[in-house]
Amino acid sequence: MKISEVMTTDVETVSADQTAREAAAFMLRADAGSIPVCEGERVIGMITDRDIAVRGVAEGRGPDTPISELMSDGIICAHEDDDVHAVAQRMSEEQVRRMPVLNSEQNLVGIVSLGDLARESAGQAAEQALEGVSAPGGQHQQ
Repeated sequence: MKISEVMTTDVETVSADQTAREAAAFMLRADAGSIPVCEGERVIGMITDRDIAVRGVAEGRGPDTPISELMSDGIICAHEDDDVHAVAQRMSEEQVRRMPVLNSEQNLVGIVSLGDLARESAGQAAEQALEGVSAPGGQHQQ
């Protein structure tokens, strides 16, 4: 099964020049802990609730701090024709809960979460991803 069959296609995104406050509002609305940061259809990073707390609040930055100063770059992405179990394995290895999905032109076409994987094949792929995501010492929190 391809990841395009289980991914969410209605993805909230933010731009790098928006503020931490706007990113937090998007996360609240989307009920998500991370949002892709895009220039047009291209993913340039991810902003997480942890980024806002650790790189923002803990460092004394205010809610009007640009996302570009808080976001994580070097984002791990899937491609729409990737196998579900291969993506689940990668999510486990990288310890991420949500992964942007790109098309062949490298444009954002969706996002896959643990919840999306849980609905696939009786949750086997989600279980596979969750093993790594929940392991202690993870660096990534997408």
